[in-house]
Order: sequence, then structure tokens, then C-alpha cells
Amino acid sequence: MVAVLVLLLLCLGGAIGGLTLALGTDKLRAALTGAAGGGEPAVTEGKDQGAAAPEAGKDAETARPANEMAVTPFREIIVNINATTATGRTTSRFMKLNIALVFDDQVEGAERIEERRLFLRDSFQDYLRQLTERDLQGTLGLITIKQELLRRARVITESDAPHEILIADLIVQ
Repeated sequence: MVAVLVLLLLCLGGAIGGLTLALGTDKLRAALTGAAGGGEPAVTEGKDQGAAAPEAGKDAETARPANEMAVTPFREIIVNINATTATGRTTSRFMKLNIALVFDDQVEGAERIEERRLFLRDSFQDYLRQLTERDLQGTLGLITIKQELLRRARVITESDAPHEILIADLIVQ
């Protein structure tokens, strides 16, 4: 019974830590308390998210809001992962993943995201191929994948522009 309680506390701590890393302390506190200012940033899609700032004679209404984030989707990624059957035999399964990268296009280095898109995809695939079916189980598995892909995106772009990885589909067959 004590072991179950310890395990539940560890899971809860991991979930809170993952949320804190994903949202940041201010947004997490605002979400938990219902305080104003914890709203989601506006999102734009497509290749036009990297538009240049408005010129000095234009209306302020045409300028993009400061908290608006850009989203760049990636093509579907399909990799083999290892799994273990009930009898203990190692087998291979397919994992299909559709992801998008949310980033602040006004942060220094954001322009490198599109330039290094192929390197990002390659790094994501390298990581995903190392996973096992057990690594994908539960919310903690999903949070871990998102954190690792985000870490890789920041390293490859040499920028803090990437803010989040969105997972549209994750299918293991």
C-alpha cells in the first residue's frame, strides 16, 4: 500500500514538473488559480508566420501582437520502435507521429527554424527510433517525448524561439 502511494506521488510530481517545464511557472500558476494573464497565445499557421515587422509609417493595428506564436507543421514521421510481447520476445512495431513546432518568430534565431527544418526532422527521427513501446505509455511518456523534441529543436536552431511541440497524432501499430 505504501509503495502504491509513493508511486502515485512520484507520478504526480512528474506531471507537475512536466507542466511547469511546458508552460512556465507564471502560466501554470495562472492556470491553477484562474488568474488573468494565463491565456493561450494566438497561433498562426503556414509559411507566412515569418513576416517582417511593419514599416515605420504604418498603423499600429497592422502590427502583430507581441504574444502571437507561429506554428510550423512537419511531415508525418514513421519509425520502427521495439516492443516486448507477453512471452518476452522482442518485436518491432511502427510508430506514426504528426507534430508541429510552436515558436516565437520575433525571438533572435527564429529564422533558423525554416533553414534547419531537415536537420530538425532528422534529429527527431534519430530520437524516436531509440524509443520502446514502454517509453510511450501514459501521460508521462507523452510529456517526455515533447520535452526531448523541444530540447532538440532549441539545440539545432541555437535559439530559444521554439516554445512547444504539438502532437496531432501518435499511433503505434
